[in-house]
Amino acid sequence: MAVLTRFLGDISSAEEAVQEAFAIALAKWPETGIPPSPVGWLITTARNKALDRLRKEATRSERQHAAQLLNDVEQAEEHDVHDDHLRLIFTCCHPALAPDAQVALTLRLIGGLSTEEIAHAFLLQPTTLAQRLSRAKAKIRDANILYRVPDAAELPARLGAVLAVVYLIFNEGYSTSSGDELLRTELCDEAIRLGRLLVTLIPQESEVLGLLALMLLIDARRDARTVGGHLVLLSEQDRALWDDSKIDEGRALLRTCLTRNRPGPYQLQAAINAVHTDAPSATRTDWHQILELYDQLMAIAPSAVVALNRAVVVAEVRGVECALQLVDAIDLPKYHLRHAVRADLLRRIGRTADASAAYRAALEYCENGKEREFLLRQCQSLTKH
Repeated sequence: MAVLTRFLGDISSAEEAVQEAFAIALAKWPETGIPPSPVGWLITTARNKALDRLRKEATRSERQHAAQLLNDVEQAEEHDVHDDHLRLIFTCCHPALAPDAQVALTLRLIGGLSTEEIAHAFLLQPTTLAQRLSRAKAKIRDANILYRVPDAAELPARLGAVLAVVYLIFNEGYSTSSGDELLRTELCDEAIRLGRLLVTLIPQESEVLGLLALMLLIDARRDARTVGGHLVLLSEQDRALWDDSKIDEGRALLRTCLTRNRPGPYQLQAAINAVHTDAPSATRTDWHQILELYDQLMAIAPSAVVALNRAVVVAEVRGVECALQLVDAIDLPKYHLRHAVRADLLRRIGRTADASAAYRAALEYCENGKEREFLLRQCQSLTKH
């Protein structure tokens, strides 16, 4: 998609050509075998299909121009963004669209996420998200919005959406919304790769450093998240399994951010995760410092999910009853983690029947197999006491 869009200058045409190439591959490869360079074969086939279509439609002036671009790819412009994938993410985050539409459409076309996965990230129903995507595509078509790689001066205006895309790709990889696996490591690795490229491209932006630090500090816990195929909570993880090299790199990036004194949401979330890595054990976590950081985060980027995470910390600092009041006031009726947090708080104060009901509500809205297993074990453990 990235290569074809660069050649064609049009995402829809590139998407159609790539789909044709995959269809041809499905028909031919079982008979001829997979070629030595599958990606190269797909790109060449898609490019040829696109060229054929453009030639057939060459009576239209805009198609003539596009065909000329396609034939002259050797003379393509040089841009500041040299990585094809990152270049296409910047291209898709078009300022003519609303920020949420930019992020959702980019995740769907380029990020490798399904409509259901993107809906989960936005806490929306898939049908609602699909309608938003359709409206965004219609606006692109009706307004004749041309996709082109932005110049260096245009990158800052698109950076917020680009950072959101990269982080949501990482989140889907680290906490997969559905299926039997908890992790999709290829998404985590790609998001971190893109984060490193962004740091190289725009090192002066503190939030770029903050996002990479955040992803590294979270991903450092990857190997400790499951034991024997079962989900392990942060408080119960074997910290010897945490990746010290990623932790050190994340902390170094944060120290650079601190010298600049321009805090933002990604930096604050990274700082919260850094405090967790400072503690040799869960019992020695500096919850007061984490609560202060969440208070800052709520002040500059408030959301229901941030409020839920803050409530978990309030339970450690001010008590479970106080935290439960906060959770009960959060309006996330179909978010399984809200019910899971509430269930845990109810369990801790001995309200077993209410905790069991909350776990069942969490199970109703949870679509990941590993998380469902964990919630079911927690629910069943209530009946044993």
